[in-house]
Amino acid sequence: MLSPETIKAQVESLVPGAELVVVPNGSTDNPGALLVRGEQAVAVARALREHPALRLDYASNVTGVDWPDQVLREKHRIKLIVEGEEREFEEERERRVPGYLEVVYHLYSMALGHGPVVLRLRTGNRNDQVSLPSLTPVWRSCELQEREVFDLFGVRFEGHPDLRRLLMWEDYQDHPMRKDYSDPDDYEYEPTAHDRVLARSRARQGEGAAS
Repeated sequence: MLSPETIKAQVESLVPGAELVVVPNGSTDNPGALLVRGEQAVAVARALREHPALRLDYASNVTGVDWPDQVLREKHRIKLIVEGEEREFEEERERRVPGYLEVVYHLYSMALGHGPVVLRLRTGNRNDQVSLPSLTPVWRSCELQEREVFDLFGVRFEGHPDLRRLLMWEDYQDHPMRKDYSDPDDYEYEPTAHDRVLARSRARQGEGAAS
């Protein structure tokens, strides 16, 4: 199987303007993934499928990952004048890193018998920039799996032939695999005993007051 670096070079030579990033995996079994920008994803996917040395004709798995906002603490060296003398100090600063949603595709070649090649796509954020192009037109096996990612994580796949919820009902407003998801006090599809609803509501109010 070709290395991610070799695949990156081949695809970038085939797709004008394509910029792939090799994301290390840390595993000897899977040397890394290819991160591609959303606007280039369909063209890159077609190149991966049609390149004669790759022929990645089957997407076996599509899954989502939620990366929440992070606050990183970084140490910086600063110089100050103290009593007429320049001294160096270490200062800790906080930097907020916006979160995003990620979709991961595992690709194989049934024709050549190799794989997986891991392809990653990332949204702009977790709020109002959650659209990515559907790869179902390239690999039909993505159809139900992209629907599942839409349902559970909230990624909107542009160009999907039938984008609707797969596990939750159509009027459901949330995405249960988000890391900040919390169970409702009551469930629409399964009436909950009043004392349990009351206990959940009180617990939630207590959490809000504590924060």
